[in-house]
Amino acid sequence: MLNNQKKMENQDTQNMFENMGLEYNTERTPLIIPEYGRHIQKMIEKAITIEDREKRNNTAKSIIAVMGNMFPHLRDVPDFQHKLWDQLFIMSKFQLDVDSPFEKPTSDVLIKHPDTLQYPQNHPKYRFYGNNIKKMIEVCVRWEEGQLKEALKYAIANHMKKSYLIWNKEAVEDEVVFQHLYELSDGKIDLTETKEFLTNSSELIKTKQNLTKRNSTQTKKTKKTKSS
Repeated sequence: MLNNQKKMENQDTQNMFENMGLEYNTERTPLIIPEYGRHIQKMIEKAITIEDREKRNNTAKSIIAVMGNMFPHLRDVPDFQHKLWDQLFIMSKFQLDVDSPFEKPTSDVLIKHPDTLQYPQNHPKYRFYGNNIKKMIEVCVRWEEGQLKEALKYAIANHMKKSYLIWNKEAVEDEVVFQHLYELSDGKIDLTETKEFLTNSSELIKTKQNLTKRNSTQTKKTKKTKSS
């Protein structure tokens, strides 16, 4: 009994809305570009049904003017009018046949995917060294033999050792770093037979810990200053 009464009340409410010319949101067509609202979309749907071409063109221009007035702060943006015309055709589902001052877009613009970004994965085998190491190695290889090049080789090796310790908590032998450097340089930088030693792992770890503490202290001081 109660269910029948609720159904009758719902039917009466629906009839009342229909008599008033109102619509349920669930019965409306989805907004293609919600920023412009329902009225703009209805104006475009109405323009599609106009048979006279000149009248249809004038209606389209009027709609463009209204769309532009909704975003006056964008009038000085380059190609603003071009974007408005493109959006007009998109909201009409490309069914509006009018004379546009710009090239008419096609439905392909909505399904076009951006080009795939090429990430610089030059040496994925040893990612923990980073791409800057690879660039430093390339520069070092181009240098002429001499004391500066020799110093750069060990600077690169030390930096590699520090990077290794950042991602690997355990100590690393110099021979391992030299072997990695040999591989990353395609055999052009060979320190495997050297008798020189790199910076001790414990010193590099201490340096990293000191930097971490210093950054933490500075952050705390900054927070105290802001709070006071």
